[in-house]
Amino acid sequence: MNTLKQLFVSSRPLSWVNTAFPFAAAYFFTTGRVDAVLIVGTIFFLIPYNLAMYGINDVFDYESDLRNPRKGGVEGAVLDRSLHKVTLWAVVITNVPFLIYLVSIGNLEANITLAISIFAVVAYSIKGLRFKEIPVLDSVTSATHFVSPAVYGVIVAGAVFTPSLWLIMIAFFLWGMASHAFGAIQDIQADREAQLSSIATVFGAANTTRFALGCYALAGVLILTGAFFSDPSWYFWVAAATAVPYVLMVWPFRNLKDADCEQANRGWKKFLGINFFAGFVICMLLITALQQG
Repeated sequence: MNTLKQLFVSSRPLSWVNTAFPFAAAYFFTTGRVDAVLIVGTIFFLIPYNLAMYGINDVFDYESDLRNPRKGGVEGAVLDRSLHKVTLWAVVITNVPFLIYLVSIGNLEANITLAISIFAVVAYSIKGLRFKEIPVLDSVTSATHFVSPAVYGVIVAGAVFTPSLWLIMIAFFLWGMASHAFGAIQDIQADREAQLSSIATVFGAANTTRFALGCYALAGVLILTGAFFSDPSWYFWVAAATAVPYVLMVWPFRNLKDADCEQANRGWKKFLGINFFAGFVICMLLITALQQG
């Protein structure tokens, strides 16, 4: 039971919705049906995918996690060395069956997208690749973790990429980069002590915060631009407004000193709540759009 509890914590349950919802929304609101692909895909991106993404990270980030005061709860497990092999086996056992099914029902484009998604999950943390230690590429890879399920959902559903859809995906990618960059700020000291690099350890707390601020703001502008390509346009005005809470969350930390990096955790805790609010708004917009045809 303790092992299961540690695996549960390692999978970051508060973040499950960040990968499952994009896939489910993209697929369901394209096809309008609940079928095996939707159910299997949603379950995969809800739990196994997150266990792979965060479990692998917790195994290979063990040394830095020991120095990180925020680890050991919902923000990430400090996995005992005795659980490292178990965690990696759990990742394989829980992911492979889902991947076999999804590959079997997907076309070439869908399978390539899924392969990129899984590669990004592994490459971010695993020894020998460690994209998480390459500044900027770490944020790009993290954004791929969250955008690729949505892209996969769109492709496997057979949707056509319109200008509005491209703007939404790019905006979502910017959200992912901003979120990763801001999340890395609180770990600057722990990462430096463990001799780990990240976008935040290289650029510093203030500059990384400003980068995140710019990405969130640009994401909102891009979504708003979608109003010129769609009718009715009010959906995009409302969706763009969901960027405002993120901007307000980051703004107070724009001049944060590296020595005070852990203060950014106050903003990060708000981020977790804002995600649920923004997700609810987007979900309501999608439901309204579907009902109106």
